[in-house]
Formats: sequence, structure tokens, C-alpha cells
Amino acid sequence: MSDFKNFSRMFRLDGKVALVTGGSRGLGLHAATAFLLAGAKTVIVSARKAEGEQGINQAVERLNKLPGISGKAIGIAANVADTEDIARLVKEVQKYEDKLDILVANAGATWGGPFDPTPDWSSQKVLDLNVRGVFNLARLFAPMLEKAGTRTDPSRIIIVSSTAGVTVPHVGDHGTIMYSVSKAAAHHLTRQLAIELGPRNITSNTVGPGFFPSKLANGLIEILGGEQQLKDDNPRKRLGEPEDIAGVMVFLCSPAGNYINGEDIHVDGGMRFAAGRQTKL
Repeated sequence: MSDFKNFSRMFRLDGKVALVTGGSRGLGLHAATAFLLAGAKTVIVSARKAEGEQGINQAVERLNKLPGISGKAIGIAANVADTEDIARLVKEVQKYEDKLDILVANAGATWGGPFDPTPDWSSQKVLDLNVRGVFNLARLFAPMLEKAGTRTDPSRIIIVSSTAGVTVPHVGDHGTIMYSVSKAAAHHLTRQLAIELGPRNITSNTVGPGFFPSKLANGLIEILGGEQQLKDDNPRKRLGEPEDIAGVMVFLCSPAGNYINGEDIHVDGGMRFAAGRQTKL
């Protein structure tokens, strides 16, 4: 018989403090929800806007109404493409907690269009948020993460990337070249952070989703033939669901993921290995 330590707590986040950028909707909101349901003490969600249908305030209200939770959600508006605003976000988080167990860098930007007339501002927008912003989040929150982490229970950085970081999915009239490049950079940034921050008891991993119906993805889903077409092309015959992101996030951030560091986990049903509709633009 194997001697497991606290197996009943293997996938729990009791007492943990998490920050999720881009946490007011979509994949970020799925992660924040999962953390609270897994026992997290405080889940801070950040996005650029506080008000509106997809702003922070509505997300926090919904999160705090989750049945059976012992923790709470807090919302802080911030532009995590801006280094000064990230520094301000650190100070705002410190008003509530003196350490941070989990940092999910989920906020992202995309742009699509034909190659030759690509405006330079679009590349700057994508790279500022998807690469430089993620680096600065890790850099500026590292002291808080280090304060929380131990050799047996490290703090976690999860970078939400995309399968676009390991494929060439979209070229032509609706090409997303710089988005794909930014996500490839995010994958390699994770590996760099794993070695840089591992000795400080901070692990770093990437989650690379495929298509999940969301505001960011829905336009491209329609261009590619619609939701049903993409389901038919996928080896699992469906698109991503909230539980798919919830499961991998809780795994990586719980005791079950203590020794996982520098890895890319793709959540796409195997679509990146399939020759299907994604390659036919």
C-alpha cells in the first residue's frame, strides 16, 4: 500500500489567496469560480472595467453568491498591459492580503486581418498585454508569491496561453500571426520563469486552451464555419466547457500539482494534432 499524505486534500485550495487577471468573464471567471469552490480564502479578479455586463462588479457579485463557499471574491480594476498600473495593482492587493499563493495571468488581446496592411499598433497592443504584461505581472508579484510559497507547497503562476502558441492556425485574410507569436512567447516565458523562480518556491506553468465559446473566440468561430463545424472537426466532437478549465486550474494550483513546473498543458480535445478545418483558411 502506498502512503499518501493528506490524500483527501489533494485537490483542495483551502486558505489560498489567488489573483486572476481578465477574471470578470470567460476562462478567467471559470478559474475564479473553481478556486472558490475548491476552498480558496480570497479570489481577487482584475479586469480593465468595473462596470457593465462583463465588468468586475457583476462577476464579484455572482462569485460571492456561489453556494457553500467559505471564501470571498474581491474586484480590482487594472490595465495589466501597463507597468505602472500593475505596480498599483500590487499595492491594492496588499490592502487585502500580505501574500499571494496563486497568480493566473489570463488577460489577453488578439487581432486578426490580412498580412500586408497589418497596422503596427495592433502588434504593440497584442505584445504589450500577452507578453510584456505577463512578464511584469510575474516580476512585480514575485515578492508576494515568494512570501506564500514553501518547499513542499510552492506558490503558482499560471499563464493562460493558447494552442495557437504551438500551431500555425490562422493565416490569410483572417490571420492572427502576432497573436500566435505572442502565445508562443508565453509558452517560453513559462519555462524561463520555472527556472528563475523555482528556487524561490514559485512554480510556473502554461494552460493552452483550444476553442471555448467566449467573447474573444466567438468571432473567429463563426469565420471558421460555426460552432457545429468546429465540434465536428475536433477528435472529441465538442468544444471546451467551463469544467475543462476548472479541472486543470485546480489540479495545477492544488497539492496535486506541487511538483509540476515549466509545463504546457493544452486543453483542446487533441485538436492541435488533427488536420481539420483550422488549417483551411
